Amino acid sequence: MTIKAIDVKKLREITNAGMMDCKKALIESNGDFEKAKTILKEKGQSKADSKSGRTTAQGLVVIQSNEDHAVILEVNCETDFAAKDDLFTEFVDRVASIILQNDLDDMEQLDKQKTDDFDTVEEYRKFAISKLGENITIRRFKRIHLDGILGRYIHGSKIASLVLLDHHDSAELAKDVAMHVAASRPEYISNSDIPEEVIKEESRILRVQLEQEGKPEEIIDKIVDGKIKKQFDQLTLMGQEYVKDPDITVEKFLKDQDASVKSFIRYEVGEGIELDQVNFADEVKAQVDALK
Repeated sequence: MTIKAIDVKKLREITNAGMMDCKKALIESNGDFEKAKTILKEKGQSKADSKSGRTTAQGLVVIQSNEDHAVILEVNCETDFAAKDDLFTEFVDRVASIILQNDLDDMEQLDKQKTDDFDTVEEYRKFAISKLGENITIRRFKRIHLDGILGRYIHGSKIASLVLLDHHDSAELAKDVAMHVAASRPEYISNSDIPEEVIKEESRILRVQLEQEGKPEEIIDKIVDGKIKKQFDQLTLMGQEYVKDPDITVEKFLKDQDASVKSFIRYEVGEGIELDQVNFADEVKAQVDALK
């Protein structure tokens, strides 16, 4: 049957699918719009499923906020090239807006949330996969209540940090601390926030090492205490040297400003994701063998 251009255009406006995909779906459905929509949806689902197992270690981090809350979000794709694609950046920004506007706090809520164009965010994600040609994963997000002064900093779209300051009204100061968090990767605010089991395990490891080195038993405890303090100072925001003035700690800097940190969050794209090690020569050989 003959498919009119106006019908293809109409289906494309409804589904956001490509022009050729819309035309093929209308031909396959004999011009039935509802069937054509189902066909496009199934094809998009199939493409998404075929890519679902691929490692996603590239992507973007974004921050959005309103008067009451801030959201920090990491979304991953397979390549840095795709991370710069307009379709991917639009997807990331829209997901962050959905989280913020609908007061979402976990991934299950997000996956089921309806959007303007899709029944669920999960359906939107699979559509984006089918269009981009790469796997996409919404890795993590955090929504925080702004019961303090918000500091936010994004470095090259790959590292993002949020800081909440208490008892201070300087947004510039909060941004400076957020910049420090992005640069120095603290894991805790202060030593008192480090779990007791972490301290015990690190102390045990240091003690074993010192015993193996033949250190006298009577001085091992003192050495362990000193090493533990130095080691954990570098893990805590308060104990680190302030990036803008390495002669003082962040704790001293904030004390001089009569400010304190309530909380912070730092996301870096792909941190902790194990990449598959691929030998390029073996990959090419495998492709050639497949053609034989």
